[in-house]
Amino acid sequence: MTSADAPAAAVGTVRRRIEHVDTDASGVVHFSRYVSLLETFVLDHFEEHGAGLARIAELGADLAVTELTVRYRRPGAYRDPIAGEVVVEHVGAARIRVAASLLREETDGSRTELASGTLTFAAVHPTTGGPVPLPAAVRHTLKGIVPDAA
Repeated sequence: MTSADAPAAAVGTVRRRIEHVDTDASGVVHFSRYVSLLETFVLDHFEEHGAGLARIAELGADLAVTELTVRYRRPGAYRDPIAGEVVVEHVGAARIRVAASLLREETDGSRTELASGTLTFAAVHPTTGGPVPLPAAVRHTLKGIVPDAA
């Protein structure tokens, strides 16, 4: 997924730098950290729209990842400036599917894709972990940022 694949209004971008904790001894991002970075960018995107984990918890639910796919493209390194592009693809009664890309921001202004993936979240009860409906306010908010929601 790149910004060319989705309407500009539907793509959320979050920026940060690769930290030491993200890398192995050689300073290259460890493969396991890409998943964590993608999830962080997705949750930050939800938060920016008022549908973050705290809001979901206030409404009596939590989110659990039920499906994850990741494609590794190129290695990232310590202190690389990165951007996460996020597109909410589908919001259902109890599930949310989100595509995300992790991009290195190059000095010439271009971006190089490091990894991309799709995360599917299910709404769950915070104590039992059993499935629950996605709170209506959160569902409505997230549906408002789905590219073809109109």
